[in-house]
Amino acid sequence: MYPLPLDAPLPARPAATDPEPEPPCSALTLPTNLRSRVPGGLRRLVPARSAATARRLRLTLTLLPLLLLGVWAAVDWRTVYDGATRLISADPRWLLAGVLFTALCSVAAAFVRQGAVPERLPPGQLIATQFAAGAAGHALPGNIGAHAVVLRFLRGRGIPLPRATASLALYSAVKPVAKTLVILAFLVAFPGTLKLTELLPRGETLALAGAITGVSLAAVVTLITTVRPLRQPLIGGLRTALTDTRVVHSRPVRALALWGGAAAFPLCQGAVVASVGTSLGLPLSWPQMVFAYLVASTAAGAVPAPGGLGPMDAALVFTLVAFGAPAAVATTTVIGYRVLTVWLPLLPGALVLSALVRAKVL
Repeated sequence: MYPLPLDAPLPARPAATDPEPEPPCSALTLPTNLRSRVPGGLRRLVPARSAATARRLRLTLTLLPLLLLGVWAAVDWRTVYDGATRLISADPRWLLAGVLFTALCSVAAAFVRQGAVPERLPPGQLIATQFAAGAAGHALPGNIGAHAVVLRFLRGRGIPLPRATASLALYSAVKPVAKTLVILAFLVAFPGTLKLTELLPRGETLALAGAITGVSLAAVVTLITTVRPLRQPLIGGLRTALTDTRVVHSRPVRALALWGGAAAFPLCQGAVVASVGTSLGLPLSWPQMVFAYLVASTAAGAVPAPGGLGPMDAALVFTLVAFGAPAAVATTTVIGYRVLTVWLPLLPGALVLSALVRAKVL
């Protein structure tokens, strides 16, 4: 083999071809490197990455709220029919006031959501998201549906997942505390009007509630201390929540929105009950009807029913009757309250939820 001359050109190297960048994955798809590791049987179940798959997924998410609405209407149609029939004789002006207070509930909840995060959120999108979250919250117990909608909204605004989750925890913790303070304020402001002794549970019921609460707290503490994989995420989430809580309360505007909205929300809900009761001629004062809602919602909050349906209705009828209302009128009042707060905004809320999904806000 003869050496090359010094001025001879070097042998040409094959041009390196850059790998074609993979398009971003949409939801319910897997990257190529991960799909190759999935067994063949499962690989056929995972949809291929394509724009058509993304469009189908978005269309499914858009139609899902309307589908849930139709299923719920078919299951609980009798309640809606009876409530609408009995409300025919009600005063329409007070029913219109109940509709106004129902709309103010979404505004109050939006204030609490804004107060739970240091970042400024767009007011229009926040109120629309909260209105849509109200419809989603009635589909799953424990307000899970509403939290999921708000979590998607916060993630879309660039808030990291730990901090978005911490804001949901702060929202859930502030509302019962604020409601308790409102109840105490009612007891101080109306000492002779509110028959609190008739609403207190008996000794056996109180002991049973205390035992259930103690067992639940012991189970949570045991789970955290014994299951090591859960300990670190929970401790990290608690630190994030405490940090954001300090930041929020260091800003007077955020703290006012947080606590003011949390106190206004149950008052608006109670005002809906009072408006419906006044339209039906319920022989109770407004403080009694609002306080009846506060006590009933507090007692029924421990039962994880979708939107508080069932336990909340029974507790509210019981408290209204305990204040001296006729059972038939109290039942009609609760049905009217459910029509205004659940069924009337459910279809618009589902449509707003679908519109937010199509607009990629969620």
